[in-house]
Amino acid sequence: MDFNFSDDQEQLRDAVRKWVDKGYDFTRRSATEAAGGFSRDAWDELAGLGLAGLYIPEDDGGMGMGPVEGMVVMEELGRGIVLEPLAQALISGAVLAAHADEALKENWLPRIAGGQAIVVLAYQERKARYKLDQCAAQASAAGSGYTVTGEKSVVPVGDEADAYIVPAQLDGKIALFLVERSASGVESRGYGLQDGSRGAEVVFDKAAATLITKDGLAALEHAVDVGIAATCAEAVGVLDKTMDLTVEYLNQRKQFGVTIGSFQALRHRVADMKMQLELARSMSYYATLKLNAPTAERRQAMARAKYQLGVAMRFVGANSVQLHGGIGVTDEYIGSHYFRKLTQMEIQFGDTMHHLGEVSARMNDTAGVFA
Repeated sequence: MDFNFSDDQEQLRDAVRKWVDKGYDFTRRSATEAAGGFSRDAWDELAGLGLAGLYIPEDDGGMGMGPVEGMVVMEELGRGIVLEPLAQALISGAVLAAHADEALKENWLPRIAGGQAIVVLAYQERKARYKLDQCAAQASAAGSGYTVTGEKSVVPVGDEADAYIVPAQLDGKIALFLVERSASGVESRGYGLQDGSRGAEVVFDKAAATLITKDGLAALEHAVDVGIAATCAEAVGVLDKTMDLTVEYLNQRKQFGVTIGSFQALRHRVADMKMQLELARSMSYYATLKLNAPTAERRQAMARAKYQLGVAMRFVGANSVQLHGGIGVTDEYIGSHYFRKLTQMEIQFGDTMHHLGEVSARMNDTAGVFA
């Protein structure tokens, strides 16, 4: 199998890396975090590069690209620990393009692609514990439309988004709806997250909603799998930069008149970190290549990838802090922000132990077909 990237993919990587290096330095990121964890200006710049429309068909104003391009972009954003949740644009673009009717597509996809509308997935509930089939929110028919009642937690930029993709129970089955934040009955309370980004609690009280699909569980699984693949790719970028910072520090810090990077025990630790990084990179590739696979195969691949990425994030993050010493957790040092990002990402879309359980359960269900 050819794992080389095409010229177009390398040009895309180069464009995003240049923006991160020149337009999103640590000073700008720190200012964004201090201001609440989200910058509409930075979002507009990402949209200006065409990234918000990466998974949206060209006929709907997007770039019509695929999972490999998404992986390339998310890796580079991870290297810069960019706070703006571009993965949400990938999710909303993919879900609406695949599951919405033509009217909904025409209304929302061009605006998502252009950056004028931020649409985020609001699916987490406090009692669900990462299980997608556990949904307490309720939907009811209301005239020619629907209303949604329920609460969703840790919604990315939930108090800044223009609309939400919301799963809710309809006639005993999960359906997927689009709810605008400006709709009557919608309330959001924003707050900062551990990695410096922004989340919100969102309450829907008979809020007007537009049906995306009545096959909501399948569409929700698709949405979460797009998010997992994006998170895995982003984590590789974060891990890569964490390694660079750690090696740079070891080659500068001196004890007993020599750099600590010359100590054999520490070099072994770095080698173990590098091994975990490369395992993570391989599994990110695996998740990306399985994103368009049949549902059962795709879900198994995402669980496997997220588990391995979780192991790598814990190992590399913890060892980076230990090798740095006290400076590794100070807010003034950029390395601590990479550690915080890794800690946050480990629990996004299901933590490591959850996905280990998913892998085991699916292997039993399929009698080893995907083993």
